[in-house]
Amino acid sequence: MSGSRAPREARARVRAAAAGRCGYCLARQEHLPWPLELEHLVPRAKGGTDREENLWLACHSCNLHKSDQTHGMDPLTGRRVRLFNPRRQRWPRHFRWSAEGAHIVGRTACGRATVVALSLNNLTALTVRRNWIRAGWHPPSP
Repeated sequence: MSGSRAPREARARVRAAAAGRCGYCLARQEHLPWPLELEHLVPRAKGGTDREENLWLACHSCNLHKSDQTHGMDPLTGRRVRLFNPRRQRWPRHFRWSAEGAHIVGRTACGRATVVALSLNNLTALTVRRNWIRAGWHPPSP
């Protein structure tokens, strides 16, 4: 998210807490050709604020796909569930890497809905991750 009105110090703390990686796909800043973006966990369009506790880092693709979504459909149960919150939830509880390491697999309703809503396994993401695997950069540990 490029238009955050959060104070510079808060933005710096969010970047440090996120350890230089996307909260959703775990892409590391040093492997991306564009800067990670500050993302509103609850979008401003849905009443979210610019307060630090509502911000996290996301790569451009995850941020773009998330847009103003807060919920998604679990493809297994058909239930509408909250999307993954990287500030409050632990990645390994909700996701795992596939055996070949390129696909993100949802382990819970929240994880499965997030994989679909954020298009975490889109063709571009899979191609990039396969190249990262060949370079020895992937998969990252959560």
